[in-house]
Amino acid sequence: MRKSKDKSENSWKPEIEELRLREKLAAEMGGPENVERQHAAGRLTVRERIDKLIDKNSFHEVGAITGVPNYDGDRLVKLQPSNCVIGSGTIDQRKVILGCDDFTIRGGAADAAIGRKAAYAERMALDMRLPMIRLIEGTGGGGSVKFLETMSYTYVPANPALDIMVELLSTVPVACAALGPVAGLGAARTVFSHFSVMPKKIGQLFVAGPPVVEPATGKKVTKEELGGYEIHTRGSGVIDNEVESEEEAFEHIKKFLSYLPNSVYEMPPVIETHDPPDRREEELLSIIPKNKRRSYSVRRILELVLDKESFFEIGQKQGRSVLTGLARLSGKPVGIMANDTAFLAGAIDAGASMKMVRFVDMCDTFHIPVVNFVDNPGFFIGVDSEKQGTIRHGARMMFAIYQATVPWCSIILRRVFGVAGASHGNHSKLNLRYAWPSGEWGSLPIEGGVQAAYKRQIEASDDPDALRAEIEKRLSKVTSPFRSAEVFGIEEIIDPRNTRPLLVEWITNAYRLLPSDLGPKKRGMRP
Repeated sequence: MRKSKDKSENSWKPEIEELRLREKLAAEMGGPENVERQHAAGRLTVRERIDKLIDKNSFHEVGAITGVPNYDGDRLVKLQPSNCVIGSGTIDQRKVILGCDDFTIRGGAADAAIGRKAAYAERMALDMRLPMIRLIEGTGGGGSVKFLETMSYTYVPANPALDIMVELLSTVPVACAALGPVAGLGAARTVFSHFSVMPKKIGQLFVAGPPVVEPATGKKVTKEELGGYEIHTRGSGVIDNEVESEEEAFEHIKKFLSYLPNSVYEMPPVIETHDPPDRREEELLSIIPKNKRRSYSVRRILELVLDKESFFEIGQKQGRSVLTGLARLSGKPVGIMANDTAFLAGAIDAGASMKMVRFVDMCDTFHIPVVNFVDNPGFFIGVDSEKQGTIRHGARMMFAIYQATVPWCSIILRRVFGVAGASHGNHSKLNLRYAWPSGEWGSLPIEGGVQAAYKRQIEASDDPDALRAEIEKRLSKVTSPFRSAEVFGIEEIIDPRNTRPLLVEWITNAYRLLPSDLGPKKRGMRP
């Protein structure tokens, strides 16, 4: 009898029951009323998001019972949990770290996260060398000024865990989703990433929301007008991709991460593919129009050359004269850039330059080789271009390409002109490039160059148009790519149908050339 009593006295079952009670209270988030309000706004709760993003039953929560308790004597009757839910889970059996805002508790304000819980998730990702995913829906660092009455003091602002996030961006893949109104610190956390996504009409992002903007500027705006998807996925370039729903946002995050290693200390993940490496598509032979003024679909070229259905475009609605994205060649991840002649005739403006800088830096950070499909008439010109500081942003783009150390290959589809065109690759290294027979290049396109060089003769002529056409026809003979090949000004002119087999051969060698001692670059990546 004594033995049984001792066993009962030594049992920790009451404490386990206490733990389960606290977990149950925390799982209620901001309570039924606030959860209903979240659903009425057309948004999922934080725990519903986690369930839809990661593999079933794979979430291991850290700090689940962190919160503000309410006791009746010694008995816990209520627990308002931290509005920051963190932990680990798997996506396609691959481990990731999660840091997620709970908008049902004080609007996701960071000062309700309690302690350094959010920072702990960032530290987990950094020290465990695992991808970081942030599901963001918060009002910023300080939340409401009402909280000052509770605190009875104010503080000098600091950016919590910024030191960790700076190092994180140069070490592991970081993907973020803006899944509601995101302001202040939340907005900054969103762009401290390699990839960001926003569902239309669901997410908004701003430095400060409408209640702060209106008294400061005297202008009344809605959340969508101030920071909706049309602002940030198209104009500002703050968010990479726009999607129709939260579920689609999660699919974009999964797709993005599928091309990247867990950290800079690992190789990009290679998968098995059944797409023949020697596939030659007849359509490529006539896809570039002989009429230089006509456009064509560069996306179709990518479909015909890359592994089938492998191209994941990043930043489609911004800097639209250049496509950027991740794809595969023979199952191996590769970064893709391509001029899109449907916009600005493929010319590089400020937006395209900024987009290219971030993309090249990301590929270089994670040791992903790059293929550049080139039809570049040069920098975009004109008054608007000068006002945008195109040459400043363009210079950063050029430096990013020259600072990159990953294997690089250029496929010259058509034009290569001017300073921008000259930066299709790094000429000081093995400038590996293959030109299609449609290629043309020089300091200036003939059309614009003739007008500048022969201006007096053309203006003095009885028939300026006829003279201009005559000069252009005469010069066109010497601009043939074969003339350049005769003096080794271009190394190889290829049959367009051979593009995929050549690139598959190149990517195999490119992965062989990646350094065995992988790790961070000497210069860290910036947002």
